[in-house]
Amino acid sequence: MATASFSRINSDEDVGRTGGASESDPFNVSPELRESIQILVIDDDRTLREGCASMLQMSRYNASFVGRGDEALELLKRRRFDIVLCDLYMSGVPGMTLLRAALQTDKDTLVIMMTGNPTVSSSIEALRAGAWDYLPKPFSATHLDVLLGRAAHAVIVARETSEMQRSMIADVSNSEKVLLLGAAPAFQRAVELARRVAATDASVMITGESGTGKEVIAQFIHKHSRRASRKLVPINCAALPEPLLESEMFGHRKGAFTGADRDKPGLLETANGGTLFLDELTEMSHPIQAKLLRVLQDGVVRRVGSEQQDAVVDVRFVCATNKNPEEAVRKGILREDLFYRLRVVPIRLPALRERVEDIPILAKHFLGHYWSRHRRRNEAIPSLKPETMEFLRTLTWRGNVRELQNVIEHVAVLAEPGQQLGPGDITLYDDVSPAASETGMPPGMLDGAYHLAKDRLVTYFEKEYLSRLVSRAGGNMSKAARLASIDRTTLYRLMEKHSVHREDSSEAIS
Repeated sequence: MATASFSRINSDEDVGRTGGASESDPFNVSPELRESIQILVIDDDRTLREGCASMLQMSRYNASFVGRGDEALELLKRRRFDIVLCDLYMSGVPGMTLLRAALQTDKDTLVIMMTGNPTVSSSIEALRAGAWDYLPKPFSATHLDVLLGRAAHAVIVARETSEMQRSMIADVSNSEKVLLLGAAPAFQRAVELARRVAATDASVMITGESGTGKEVIAQFIHKHSRRASRKLVPINCAALPEPLLESEMFGHRKGAFTGADRDKPGLLETANGGTLFLDELTEMSHPIQAKLLRVLQDGVVRRVGSEQQDAVVDVRFVCATNKNPEEAVRKGILREDLFYRLRVVPIRLPALRERVEDIPILAKHFLGHYWSRHRRRNEAIPSLKPETMEFLRTLTWRGNVRELQNVIEHVAVLAEPGQQLGPGDITLYDDVSPAASETGMPPGMLDGAYHLAKDRLVTYFEKEYLSRLVSRAGGNMSKAARLASIDRTTLYRLMEKHSVHREDSSEAIS
C-alpha cells in the first residue's frame, strides 16, 4: 500500500490558491470548462483520496475516486475520462496495467502517474507507455493544482481542435510523400515511429547527421499531433550566444540588461499549447539547461531579470542533435536529468549513404520541384539519365539530403528544357572532393604506398557494402545473404570484422 501523504492539502495557503479559475489563472480554464472535465483518482491511500477530493471540489473539477485496483480496472474498461491520476504501485492491479487500460479506452486520456518511490527507470517506463506526466509523493495542493491546470488546458485545446486536426491530417496525408520522401527500410522505420509518437505528448529526441531532415520530422510530428492547430516554434541553440538564447527562450523583464526597454515574453510562452523544437540541443549551456529542466518539470517560466513566476506553460518538446547525446551526457555537456526528460522516444534518421536506394527518388522529386519554381510552366522538365542516377548513388553526400537538394536545384537552374542530363551536367560543390565525386571514396583513400592504399580500399569497400546491404535488406540477415550471394556464416563473419550491426529496432513505442 502506498504510504506517501498528500502534504499541506488543508493549509490555508494552498486552499486559498485552489478555488477555481482566478484572475491570475495562467491557463485561462474557466470554472464552467473545469466542470466539463472528467477526472479519475486511483489510489489505495484514503487520506490522499480525501485530500484530492477537497482540492478538486474547490477547483470545480468533475472527479471520481477509486481505492481498489480491480474496481478501477473495470471502471476504465467501460468509461472514458479526460484525466486519470493513478498510483504507480497499487495493490492487486499494477498501476502500469491501469495506465494501459485507460489509454485503451481512449488514447487521448491524459494519465498522470503518482508514486512515493520515484526512480528514473519507472518514470521513463511510464512515459514510454503513454503517461502524460508523473507526480512524486508527497505533493502540495498548489503542485497538484498547477499540474491539473496544465492537463485541463491540454484537454480543452484537444477538444477545440479535434475537427481541425482531422482535416489537417487529411491534407498532410496527401502531401506526406513530398515531405517524407523515401522507401528505404531504415527511413520508413523512422517515419513510422514518428507517426506513432505524434498522437501522444511524449518528448521526442531526433538524432542524425546534418541535412538528414530532422526539422522535417519535427514538423511531421507536430502536424499529426493534438496540438496541430497551435504553433510549432523552432529554436536553434547553436545560432545564438548564451545571453541572447536565454532571453529568446524565457523572455525578459524591463531593465534586465542594457537595451531591455520593455517586458518581452519568450518563445516558451509563444509555444504555449503547441510544440517547441529545440535544434542542436547539445549546444545549450548548463545554466540554460537547468532553467529548461524547471519548465519541463513544473511548466513554470521565469523571465530574465525576474524574481517571480511569470507564466505557466503547456508545451510539447521535440529536440534534435547531430551529435551523440549519450556521449554528450558522459562528457558532462548535456545534463543527464534533462536528457532523460527529453529522450522519452528517440528517433534516429539514417544518413543518405545508408539509404542510397532513395537517391533517384529524391533527385527526381527535387528536379521537378525546382524546375517549376525557376522556369515557365510550359517548359518541358529535363530528366536524369540512368547513368546519372547511378553516378549520384556513388557520391558520399556528407551534407546528406540537404546537399543533394542544393545540387539538383543548381542543375534545374542551368538545364535546358527537355534536356537528358548526364553525369557531366552535375556540378558538385567544392567540399565534395574529386576522389569522392569520381570514385565514391573519401579523400586520401588512394594516397601513400600501394599495399597500404589497397588495404584501406578493401576495408572501406567491405564496410560500405555491408552497411548498404543490411539497409537494403531491412535488417533481415537471410535476405541480405541472398542479395550478396554469400552464405550467412560469411556474412556474419564480415559484419563482426567491421563492427557492422543490424538496424536497432528497439526504438519502437511499447
